[in-house]
Amino acid sequence: MGLATAVPAKKAEKPLKRGLNQIWRFKLLYLLLLPAFVWVLLFDYLPLYGISIAFMDYNVIQGWSGSEWAGLKYFRMLFESEMFRNAFRNTLLISLYKMISGFVCPILLALALNEIRTAWFKKTLQTAVYLPRFVSWVVYGGIITLLLSPETGIINKLIELFGGKPAYLLVEPAYFRTILVVTDAMKEMGWAAIIYIAAIAGLNPEVYEAAIMDGATRFRRILHVTLPGIAGTIVVIFILRVGTVMSAGLDQVINLYNPMVFEVGDILDTYIYRVGIEQFSLSLAAAADVVKGLIGLAMVLIVNHIAKRINDSGIF
Repeated sequence: MGLATAVPAKKAEKPLKRGLNQIWRFKLLYLLLLPAFVWVLLFDYLPLYGISIAFMDYNVIQGWSGSEWAGLKYFRMLFESEMFRNAFRNTLLISLYKMISGFVCPILLALALNEIRTAWFKKTLQTAVYLPRFVSWVVYGGIITLLLSPETGIINKLIELFGGKPAYLLVEPAYFRTILVVTDAMKEMGWAAIIYIAAIAGLNPEVYEAAIMDGATRFRRILHVTLPGIAGTIVVIFILRVGTVMSAGLDQVINLYNPMVFEVGDILDTYIYRVGIEQFSLSLAAAADVVKGLIGLAMVLIVNHIAKRINDSGIF
């Protein structure tokens, strides 16, 4: 009996010891990971305790201990608010459009860059499409405002050239969502394409050589070699993008929208900012943020489950 009980104990120690040995072996890599781990812990996990104020009549002076429990009071207020429902609807529409453009455009850009054979031109073009990612939305929004100006904007000059009537497009509700989607794609697609370019670079060149020997055209090679080769990366990126479906871009919207397009441009992020910071209703803002986070989590879980059922390419 003593031998029988000693063997499982010895086996139970092995995984832990193996794990510690692995950590010690790659200690320098784990040390490099430490700042990112601390950042995520401080700014992503510890603040989760703050969502408790969504369930209480939170008072800044009295704090958590002195504030009374309110249950689902603020959630009921949210769903009874026409302003919240409008922001929710706008968020879904804008995020859906951005998700489609922000998912398709980087793939097409990566495929196009991969087909360029002139090295200097390829590097120059890559740098040019990356640069907007490093410009803040304050500056980028100012550039967009100038481009769309009815007096000096180049867009209106082109409209006049083709016989159209100049208009200040940023105050036109019919065009505002389109402007958000197009400008977001222009700013982000170069940076987002990096992952696909790296995935394409890792494909076996012998497969391309075999396709060329079989007489496959460039389009056929893209369709039957490149896209299947990066399918796993595409699925993972798509799942991660679905997780941001309730974030339509606070920085962009707050720098571009105005009272004239409030009905089509107000999103959950601007609603939370307005309610929480300007009106100082922290419990109501926290409740809106909880709804936003839960929907994003549910979307990731659903899409990840579907992806694993189809081709076993989920992220967990």
